[in-house]
Amino acid sequence: MKKYKSYRPSLGWQIMIGLILGIVLGVVFYGNKVAITTMQNIGTMFISLIQMIVLPIVVTCLTVGIASIGDIKKLGRVGLKTLIYFELMTTIAIALGMIVANILHPGTMIDIHSLHSSDISQYMATAKSAKHTGIWQTLMGIIPTNIFSSLASGDMMPVIFFSVFFGLGIAAIGEKGKILIDVLQAASEVMFKVTNWVMHFAPIGVCALIGVALAEMGISALVPLGYFVLITYATMIFFVIVVMGIVAKIFGFSIFNLLTVIKDEIVLAFSTASSEAVLPKMIEKMDNFGTNQGIVSFVIPTGYTFNLDGSAIYQSIAALFLAQAYHIHLSLGQQITLLVVLMVTSKGMAGVPGASFVVLLATISTIGVPVTGLTFIAGIDRIVDMGRTAVNVVGNSLATMVIGKSENEFDQKRSDEYLATFKQK
Repeated sequence: MKKYKSYRPSLGWQIMIGLILGIVLGVVFYGNKVAITTMQNIGTMFISLIQMIVLPIVVTCLTVGIASIGDIKKLGRVGLKTLIYFELMTTIAIALGMIVANILHPGTMIDIHSLHSSDISQYMATAKSAKHTGIWQTLMGIIPTNIFSSLASGDMMPVIFFSVFFGLGIAAIGEKGKILIDVLQAASEVMFKVTNWVMHFAPIGVCALIGVALAEMGISALVPLGYFVLITYATMIFFVIVVMGIVAKIFGFSIFNLLTVIKDEIVLAFSTASSEAVLPKMIEKMDNFGTNQGIVSFVIPTGYTFNLDGSAIYQSIAALFLAQAYHIHLSLGQQITLLVVLMVTSKGMAGVPGASFVVLLATISTIGVPVTGLTFIAGIDRIVDMGRTAVNVVGNSLATMVIGKSENEFDQKRSDEYLATFKQK
């Protein structure tokens, strides 16, 4: 009797199928409150499953990685290099967005008052509280007074801060700390196994999250702002292929090889509009791709706060789009001021729910744009959020390779072998 081998599509294809089904469901159930509530709850359950495993993976991997580095001087050098790299890349992203908006003028052809407005009260409340957090409050917020409280509330930076010191402490006591490293290493392997189980639900979660976004918004909401969305996506693609491609070339690797390795994570990040959804797999993949585990475990979680290239592009284009829509002419000096304000505000608001939108709320008043203008682009924020999340993920994976290469903590042989497994598929 002849046996037939059953065909099972890869996770990436399963997510793509979920994405397409989600679009269909969103169109079919547009305005259906029962369907919207059902899809919203299913999507939230998937994101909650991911959030459940993110912090345990960050704590275990980062602590073990830092303990393996051991040298506080080396760690300080890596940390400073990482933050400088993040600042340079986000500044380039903001400047690129502003240049594109000045050349293509996405807001000039729009009648702002003919657009459908959306409720932004949730962002207003967040922006109001976030405005009172200056640079000192941001820096002080990094230091946890109670690590268990930070873990419970999901504050990434205090958890990273504690894990770094905990890892250095383990390294400092030498042989006695080996038992802790073994326990944490085993715990991280367990969490990666749990991650693989959770990822089986990714296509369902993606289908629900895309479905609810379209069912609430409707395709018609995209049409008037289609040019703005198109320009934003085109700029993001240019940034990934050209700007990130040049950076990758400088450090001796191809951006396309990196995209090949993380393609499933890009699709998942795009579909869910959640960077957290891919963090566990990103740490695992970038470690397997040849970068030292200590650098990967430090750079990727830190990048979630300080290296949001996609968000930076969106914020700069959106700010100038609204200024153009309201016929507000901005001089070169005003635009340079806007660039600086976006650089500072984006770092101070990082980690805030709906951060990109909150940054815009806190920024557009400096160029004379009415806050009400944001109600007209709030409806398509989710669609743009998908693109900027995917770019943020690529940016953070690129950062790990750049820092790893610059520190000679990159295993080229292991990288080539891992890449070959993807090219064979």
